[in-house]
Amino acid sequence: METDLVNIQSNGRPKRWPGAGFCVRRRDGVFRWCCWWVALLLVAGCGLKEETARQPSAPPVLAPPVISGEAALAAVREFVELGPKDSGTPGAEQAAQYIFQQLQARGIAAEIQEFQDSTPDGELTFRNVLGRIPGGAGPIVLLGAHYDTKIGIEGFVGANDSGSGVGLLLELARAFAAAEPLPLELRFAFFDGEECRVRYGPNDGFHGSRYLAERMAADGSLSNVTAMIVLDMVGDAHLTVTIPRNSTPWLVSRVFAAARAEDARQHFLLYPYPISDDHEAFFRRGVPAVDLIDFEFGSRPGANDYWHTAADSMDKLSARSLDIVGRVVARMIVDLAATPAPGK
Repeated sequence: METDLVNIQSNGRPKRWPGAGFCVRRRDGVFRWCCWWVALLLVAGCGLKEETARQPSAPPVLAPPVISGEAALAAVREFVELGPKDSGTPGAEQAAQYIFQQLQARGIAAEIQEFQDSTPDGELTFRNVLGRIPGGAGPIVLLGAHYDTKIGIEGFVGANDSGSGVGLLLELARAFAAAEPLPLELRFAFFDGEECRVRYGPNDGFHGSRYLAERMAADGSLSNVTAMIVLDMVGDAHLTVTIPRNSTPWLVSRVFAAARAEDARQHFLLYPYPISDDHEAFFRRGVPAVDLIDFEFGSRPGANDYWHTAADSMDKLSARSLDIVGRVVARMIVDLAATPAPGK
């Protein structure tokens, strides 16, 4: 009678084949077992392929494009050499045309957004300059900087305020235009009318950012903005980016994470107070926004005595500072492309 098994352990119990899950008998049982094992492997292999095909592919690891602090500083210098850019003057119009041409030269679709707004000095014409790098069907990341200069200050050229933001934004535009497309849309906004003429109020200051936020709300694109990042006074050789309290917390966390990744965390801190700047027009409408501004631009640590004076000149700026801020912003952008914002 067929009672003996292929292998018998010393304790008399049948030894199971590894992974088979059953005992087999001798003679024709061995053949049946081999056929079953081959079939099992074939089925398992097909199932594995099918399961692998069902697995979602991991998002690609995105590397930020290379940012040149030297190129950004050269752009600042060229922009400053245009002269004063007080809103509503030929100098401001010339500056808008310059930025427009620089964006086009970098292969970026650009437009000048002209509008009129009331001021303490009557109605003036303002011009925002807008650029766009299309991406996939993802969200919009909006980068902003103002280009106008403060009126009524003798000898004021605005190298840091506003030149540094303009120069770095142009360098970021160049770098991302030359890089692989991202699964998001990058927009660049060079704002007119950030500076007030008398005192900040509903009709004095932040004309360009208010107007753009209104237009984007009207055309529905504002709801697609996942992050709004303002660059202002970011070229100080003694860099301390003072992020104001009126910034979106999770976006501030992204700034700090990007700064750590770029070994630059020591240059970024949370300011104890809010700061009025171009990010507010978007922040107040519920758009995640952060203001990257160095409000310690002065003759000693913690001072801001170069601000809105003739001391705001090119010799106070450094390519290294522009490089640091540029690298952090570039890393933030690829991070936003790879990791959706909360609630998105």
